[in-house]
Amino acid sequence: MHFIFEADMKAFTLRNILLYALAMAGVLLLLQWMEFQFLVINRAAEVYITGIAIIFTSLGIWLAQKLTRTKKEVIKETIVVEKEVIVYRAGVADETFIPDTKTISNLGISQRELEVLSLIAAGATNQEIADQLFVSLNTVKTHTSRLFEKLDVSRRTQAVEKAKRLHLIP
Repeated sequence: MHFIFEADMKAFTLRNILLYALAMAGVLLLLQWMEFQFLVINRAAEVYITGIAIIFTSLGIWLAQKLTRTKKEVIKETIVVEKEVIVYRAGVADETFIPDTKTISNLGISQRELEVLSLIAAGATNQEIADQLFVSLNTVKTHTSRLFEKLDVSRRTQAVEKAKRLHLIP
């Protein structure tokens, strides 16, 4: 009998322990809920201010990153400047010379190539021509080589002589 009593005592003790544990858990939950209610009710303004501060701080950080982000924008712009070049030579009156437009059009010489040709005749170097016409040195060389092809010559002096014979330049 003594043996049965011990078993009942163990069961009773285990049951009591579980009941006490549940009761304590319930009391702790009640205390935590009451503390939360105290915090929310009595400190409501502080809770709301903290929440608003967190929202505006996050918004400020996001907006600062958005506004201070560097924008990479590449703008490619080509400016073309055309300027009429008038070359005056000593001893030659410009009013008396009229270029042969028919020969110019037959040879396919452009207005810019004609300007380059007149500057070559004036004795300007390729760099000086480029500076006067506001173009690159390579552009002047291209115009010069095309002039040589159209006039069927191989030198600058030959180009000037033939242009004068064809009444392209004075």
